[in-house]
Amino acid sequence: MARILVADDEPGLREFIVDALALDDHVVVPAPDGRAAAKLLDERGFDVVITDLKMPGLDGMAILRKVRAEQPEVEVIVMTAHGTVDTAVEAMKLGAFEYLQKPLSGPDELRLLVARAAEHRGLRDRVDGAARRDDGPPLTYGDPIMKPVVDAIDKVARTAATVLLLGESGTGKEVAARAIHARGPRAGKPFMAINCAALSEQLLESELFGHEKGAFTGATDRKRGRLELADGGTFFLDEVGELRPELQAKLLRVLQERRFERVGGSRTLEVDVRWIAATNRDLRAMIDSNTFREDLYHRLAVFPIKLPPLRERRADLLPIARSLLGRIAADLKRAAPALTPDAEQRLLGATWRGNVRELANALERAAILADGAKIDASHIWLDEPTSRAPSAGIRPLVELEREAILQALASVDGNRRRAAELLGIGERTLYDKLKKYGVE
Repeated sequence: MARILVADDEPGLREFIVDALALDDHVVVPAPDGRAAAKLLDERGFDVVITDLKMPGLDGMAILRKVRAEQPEVEVIVMTAHGTVDTAVEAMKLGAFEYLQKPLSGPDELRLLVARAAEHRGLRDRVDGAARRDDGPPLTYGDPIMKPVVDAIDKVARTAATVLLLGESGTGKEVAARAIHARGPRAGKPFMAINCAALSEQLLESELFGHEKGAFTGATDRKRGRLELADGGTFFLDEVGELRPELQAKLLRVLQERRFERVGGSRTLEVDVRWIAATNRDLRAMIDSNTFREDLYHRLAVFPIKLPPLRERRADLLPIARSLLGRIAADLKRAAPALTPDAEQRLLGATWRGNVRELANALERAAILADGAKIDASHIWLDEPTSRAPSAGIRPLVELEREAILQALASVDGNRRRAAELLGIGERTLYDKLKKYGVE
């Protein structure tokens, strides 16, 4: 099913096209002339535009140029009367998908051509999405802790419910978002992502909603926002907890009404997207501190999914590491190195506070240092937390243990067996601790 705009000043032909394409369940919007078509293009998103070349006011060539300039992903089919084939050829050079010669031979040719154009648009969306996608490791390699996560993704993907992905930075929230999109009914439509923490407030608003010419310094042309470009598909808001209060209010309106305005514009646009948001922040705590809107939280958290950190997914760690090494080796233009048993143990023993992102960095450094077929433990540098100075009034546990042992020995005149009984440990354990603390 595609969204199709039909621009023609002949009422009979418009009605014929609308009826013919409705047989294939397309959403068809008619426009009586070029100016009406241009207005609809500004307000709504379409997959295919069918336009007559000769129309009063604004002709089909002007419509084609507008689409190519502002919505290059949309396919355009031009209709031309007998004797104006040269103009149709010119339209093809400007980027029209195909042309139809009037009078139309019947509905079958039209329906077939529209099906081809819609398929080409969908194919281009999938190719563009693949080019934008960071082909990271799969969501899981079978760790039991991930089973409820994968089950939840499979179930919610088939619905239109808004999803809120929760978890530490680097746990694969965008991988999960793409999995939801790929397994749902909008898989053939665009997947658009934006990181709310990566852009300034003004730039983020412009990227989200687009802007009109002259809206601010540097806005030399009209720009369609990512929200418009995602129409019909999935929109992923990463790090949504970083949104400023003003943008939170505007986002809430889009979620509620599916409408918005470009920056500097007054025309209200409609959009149909499936929403997925993600954050590593505690949104509940932010609500309590009045830094995140509670009504927006409830709009986003229709179906929350918590992604566990990498340190809790030990069965996934080594398969993820090997997959990452394959990508790293390809970037370095060399064969993928193998992990020695010592290297594997070093990876399994780390805490990975930065999750998959930290693992990827450690492996890239190791692959460069190894410069060979194997990565050993010595090649893996870990940025593990160092011991911190104790807070005032709090003594390290080792000091307290040593002092307790000395006090016990003093109270029994150095009798190790009785001291061990007082401490509640075995005599051999006491001997080991005396050796550890250097006590004679």
